[in-house]
Amino acid sequence: MQKYNSRKDVPEEYKWDLTDFFKNDDEFNKSLEDTKNKIEALVNYSDCIKDAHEVYEFLKKSVEALALWEDLYVYSYLVNDQELGNSESQDRLNKALLLNSLYEKNTSFFAPELLKLSKEEYDKLFCDEPKLLEFKADLDRTYRQKEHVLTENEEKIIAELTGSMNKYEQISSTLLNSLNDYGKIKLDDGTVETIATNNLRRLLKNKNREIRKKVYNSFYKKIDQYEDTSASLLGSYIAMNDSVAKIRHYKDSWDEKLNSLNLDDKVYKTLVKTTEDNLGALQKYYSLKKDILGLDVLHSYDLSLDITQSNREYSISEAQDMVRQALKPLGEEYSAKYEKIIKNRYIDYCQYKGKCSGGYSFATINRPSRILMSFNGDLDGISTIAHESGHNVHHQFISENNPMQYHEQSSLVSEVCSLTNECLLSHYVVKNAKTKEEKLQGLYNIMGVIVSNLFGSVREGKMEQDMYEYVHAGNSLTKDYMDALTEKSLKKYYGNSVKTDKYSKCSWVLRSHYYMHFYLYSYAICISVATNVASNILAGSKDALDKYIEFMKCGGDKWPAEAFAILGISLDDENVYKKAIEYFEELVDEYRKIYFDKEV
Repeated sequence: MQKYNSRKDVPEEYKWDLTDFFKNDDEFNKSLEDTKNKIEALVNYSDCIKDAHEVYEFLKKSVEALALWEDLYVYSYLVNDQELGNSESQDRLNKALLLNSLYEKNTSFFAPELLKLSKEEYDKLFCDEPKLLEFKADLDRTYRQKEHVLTENEEKIIAELTGSMNKYEQISSTLLNSLNDYGKIKLDDGTVETIATNNLRRLLKNKNREIRKKVYNSFYKKIDQYEDTSASLLGSYIAMNDSVAKIRHYKDSWDEKLNSLNLDDKVYKTLVKTTEDNLGALQKYYSLKKDILGLDVLHSYDLSLDITQSNREYSISEAQDMVRQALKPLGEEYSAKYEKIIKNRYIDYCQYKGKCSGGYSFATINRPSRILMSFNGDLDGISTIAHESGHNVHHQFISENNPMQYHEQSSLVSEVCSLTNECLLSHYVVKNAKTKEEKLQGLYNIMGVIVSNLFGSVREGKMEQDMYEYVHAGNSLTKDYMDALTEKSLKKYYGNSVKTDKYSKCSWVLRSHYYMHFYLYSYAICISVATNVASNILAGSKDALDKYIEFMKCGGDKWPAEAFAILGISLDDENVYKKAIEYFEELVDEYRKIYFDKEV
């Protein structure tokens, strides 16, 4: 896989095209000013609740202003990640964030005024202005929050305060991505590499255990030095969320999250209990890795090592085609939407110095998502394309089938669409493998997806809950608390096949998902659903495919439970998670059988 020193060295076809956002800075600045004016004008509707037509006009213009702001914010975010540390990009992003604070402030009057209405007065709005039915789902969700919405002045204060919350994650991300030099490592071929966030995963896959150990220790030795800062940032973010929840008369921040999804705590208790009751399956996986590597015990620096023997390297065009073939069971309509991603250059593929590491998909209300990744020629990179393309296609389905105010769905729904694609890709790799090694690689890939998204996300999601409970009780997050919490959690999940070390405990520092307010559980729920969906579609069930397409078309006016009902799934049913874990255990057994060429 060719390496690039800077963005200008990367071929155009491997860069995302952002020109549909803004062609130049002048366009951006003009939109910034226009959007600011539109947001400022929203405050003129502060008495609109007296007139149903004015309510409609306010909501319509609010959504339009929000769509314009999202374009500014997402564009700024994407450009900033192209070249971290660029002062102009950071300034542009900060201006967009300030506009969001202004939007929250200038619309904060509406909810308190709406909630002053009696049920009779509320229902009369829709009789007086039938167009308001377009917004009924959103209005109903606001009205059900009657006991949690404060006075207009109090809402303005909260809007001012919470406007800065996005900066906690931004500061943390900037800090970690600025630490580009974690020491150097001499490889077996004599070359010397600088250890950095964008090559850490690759270096930890090195076959030489001593090299892996040195890379791991060198990297985390530096991360360890920033634990106090990271704990302070994360603790401040959690404390802010907790304070806002209490001010809004929720029991705590978790209660607020459940309320926002209209879900019962039983869903998550069932998820956690079922997963932790079946950790034997995960520990069986670690035992497999240990046996294949011929080790008495695994250490943290061994966990990224690929136990397959396939060294095949894929080009970007090969990766695109593999995903194309893997997704064919989803039908022609889906395939056509995938082709748009390739044709319109929605993916930024290549890593270079200064580019944000990792992978994500980021959409706006009215624009398809852009995908950032660091493709390095292996199956992980192809999985990233499949995963993030799932988000993009899902957004295309939503946008084509819903009014703009409902173009965004809960993560509980969206992650099913990305993870189903990963399941389909792994099935394709296994089915079309030409060698034993390629088949093992396909099996290993999907096992890794389940380890990360089901077991890993439940473990870290439970940690997140523990953090919130700790802060809610009046404590401050500290390095010592986070280290102890992490170590206890890891030991519980690892079992006897993996040994923690002095740096295992600081792995929490790298988890940006802790700044996403209980997002982690979404992955666990969704990989469980995705394994079921993919299995049914691959079995040739047209009914399963039709239901899945309908599921993807659901807009933001549907609660997650309503969307999952289309698939015939109830999230508090332990069998949803048991089936996923049983499937995972079957994969582990199949891998062992093929690798050692004997019956399990």
